[in-house]
Amino acid sequence: MEMKQTNNPRSKRGRRIVIWTLSILVIITIAASVLLDSLTYKPLDEAKAVFQSDTKVVVEHLKDGYRFEPVGGEMTQPDIIFYPGGLVEPESYAPFAKRMAEKGHRVYIASMPLNLAFFGQNKADSFISEHQDRRYVIGGHSLGGVFATRYAAEHADVIDGVYFMASYADDGGKLNGLNMSALQITGTQDGVLDRTEWEAARKNLPNDTTYVDIAGGNHGQFGSYGFQKGDNEASLTPAEQLIEVTEAMDLWIQGLDSFQR
Repeated sequence: MEMKQTNNPRSKRGRRIVIWTLSILVIITIAASVLLDSLTYKPLDEAKAVFQSDTKVVVEHLKDGYRFEPVGGEMTQPDIIFYPGGLVEPESYAPFAKRMAEKGHRVYIASMPLNLAFFGQNKADSFISEHQDRRYVIGGHSLGGVFATRYAAEHADVIDGVYFMASYADDGGKLNGLNMSALQITGTQDGVLDRTEWEAARKNLPNDTTYVDIAGGNHGQFGSYGFQKGDNEASLTPAEQLIEVTEAMDLWIQGLDSFQR
């Protein structure tokens, strides 16, 4: 007896639903990626120009970011770990890293998933594992500073200090009571930093905190990625602001000897 094959309407409908659902998810994913890319701040030509090795500094791409290392001679303690601001590509901070490396420090810049430190709080682990006998400070710009602080609060045994560039320690990264030093750098023309939250968060900082307010500095010029939406125009050039930032770092680092482990 010959059996006739019949198509199950429910099965066909189910396959169509699955195909349409997957198609919609792909479209949403692509659209989200395009939107995120359009919102991401990319490095200026000035940053790209120094994002390369030369006779003074070797720049190397790592699994979790980048390493800037001075050529020859004994490296100055501590090593510096940097977390980028939200939606800012890590290469945008090459001028800062290069300048600190020229002063003798090994500097790491973390690459964050989707360029958001929220998803990469523990990136510092891989950097510290390279040289576990070294001293480290960690910090970052804006959102990056917040999550760098959370990392420091959970790893106070290996972190000597935390530095902030237009950022603060939120309640998830309390440093008060810890044997740690902090450096708070802000700009008087910063239109992005929420000063109310910044002021309220001072309670989370250690007793040994240095405050530096750069006259004429704004939010975006802590990196090299152009003008940020909501910011104010700076009265300093990017180069001038960079000099003030790195000089503040120098002075702060010189006072870290009492935290040597």
